Amino acid sequence: MSRDPLRRALPLLELSPRRVLYAVAAGVATLGSALALAALSAWLITRAWQMPPVLDLTVAVVAVRALGISRGLFRYLERLATHDAALRGTVSARANLYRRLATGDPAAPAGLRRGDLLARTGSDIDALGDVVIRALVPIAVALVLSGAAVVGLALISPAAAGVLAVALLVSGVLAPMLSARASRMAETAGAEATARYAATSVLALDHAAELRVAGRLDGVVTRAGGYDAEAVRATDRAAAPSAFAAAATPLAIGATVLGALLIGIVAYGPDGGSPGGMTPMALGILVLLPLSAFEATSSLPAAAIALTRGRVAAARVMDLLDRSGDHVPFGTTDLRAPVHLTASELWCGWDGSAVSGPFDLDLVSGLRTAVVGPSGAGKSTLLMTLAGLLPPAAGTVQANGTDLPGVDQHALRREVGYFAEDAHLFDTSLLENLRVARGDLDEGDAAAVLDTVGLGEWVASLPRGLHTTLEAGGRSISGGQRRRILLARALVSPARVLLLDEPTEHLDARSGERVLRALLDRAGGLVDPDRTIVVVTHHLPPGTSADRVVEVDGGRYQVDTESDEVETKR
Repeated sequence: MSRDPLRRALPLLELSPRRVLYAVAAGVATLGSALALAALSAWLITRAWQMPPVLDLTVAVVAVRALGISRGLFRYLERLATHDAALRGTVSARANLYRRLATGDPAAPAGLRRGDLLARTGSDIDALGDVVIRALVPIAVALVLSGAAVVGLALISPAAAGVLAVALLVSGVLAPMLSARASRMAETAGAEATARYAATSVLALDHAAELRVAGRLDGVVTRAGGYDAEAVRATDRAAAPSAFAAAATPLAIGATVLGALLIGIVAYGPDGGSPGGMTPMALGILVLLPLSAFEATSSLPAAAIALTRGRVAAARVMDLLDRSGDHVPFGTTDLRAPVHLTASELWCGWDGSAVSGPFDLDLVSGLRTAVVGPSGAGKSTLLMTLAGLLPPAAGTVQANGTDLPGVDQHALRREVGYFAEDAHLFDTSLLENLRVARGDLDEGDAAAVLDTVGLGEWVASLPRGLHTTLEAGGRSISGGQRRRILLARALVSPARVLLLDEPTEHLDARSGERVLRALLDRAGGLVDPDRTIVVVTHHLPPGTSADRVVEVDGGRYQVDTESDEVETKR
């Protein structure tokens, strides 16, 4: 297996050889038209200077017009073909990535910050698509056209062809190497800073209210600014080799034109094109043809940058896939309602971090449970373990008497739903954001559940109602509205066991208490009485009807029920 992450990641694109070859052929036709146009124009200018009969120039004039038109036409076709191949590739890459993540270790994506996960599935996959558009096709076109230009010039003057070949190597090899070095310096040094900046920015945007109350918002914003400045400094350090790369091609063009001109003048001879010497038309071609030849190599520094960025992005994507591993085998035991979850001597935690427990929980159908504790106590980790997204550090979790690894994964995801506090809202309509949880949701049910969570008036005020697009992935709405939409998504899901992580964050105190009471009360009207509810919250309001309260704090847990005495374990 290749160690190059880009070679490992490119198969994710599932590129069609036919489409790529079509794009390369269109690119060759584009620059081939430019090369032929330069040669024919040089011949036409010098031949017209000799004032021959007009009919002698008719074919050349028509050919110049045809080549000028075909160049633009083939450029358009090349853009269509290249972007078609790249866009199809990014769609396939994302589908393959999501498929691998869905069937692999669930802890792999769950262990990343949302900003980092979005970057790896979003901009990093786009960078792989850019490799097709900006690197693979331009490199192939440049190789074909550079060879054609050198061979064509060699028919007139082998010496001039040698000069052109050396200059093309400078423009097509040295300049891209310098560009790649500059990009590598910027990307390698700045990639981690950029990822940290994205994660810290998302943290500040999503949890600004809590951070401000805790007095930590300014520190988080300052830290994000520091990461951004670090990425900018990495870019500045890469400016020197980038400048040399930008100057290499113009210098190579100038040297080639001067060299070809001197060789042509010497070959033209003192007799001005006498027999055995170079004709004026050949001299014109000798000087003008190299100018078009460099059009093929001028895009190679950008190709080198795209390759470097693609390699960095590929490393991050493959790291995610390597964490996920190959297909994780699940059992075949079906899971039907009512669902009975039990945890026995359960310890929860991430690899290399502190664990909390042991927990003994018996979540029968319809039970209402509240998990309370400070940040970092392990509440979300407990929910993820109960949902089968995180393996237990010790102990077991069973659904209807079967250990979770033995349950069919589709049945488990259908019947047991974990709804994270930072779940993503997509840049699509409000209705489609709810259909993420249930694809057959109709508009009537969607409107009803949004009204139930307190968004009825807001939805009625939207310009297109349920079909209004949540622009920028929900950044255009308030934190409270976002939280209510996520709660509505949980309520419309088919899951019989709802594991809700901080469903009332960003709501005002009175509204949050009202929602928590409704969730934990079988008669609250918010959730069907036979659905099992486990709610994580920092503060449990008085007067709730929770059947069980689990207090988690620093590896300890305490279970309080209406009929049992408080029990403390370590």
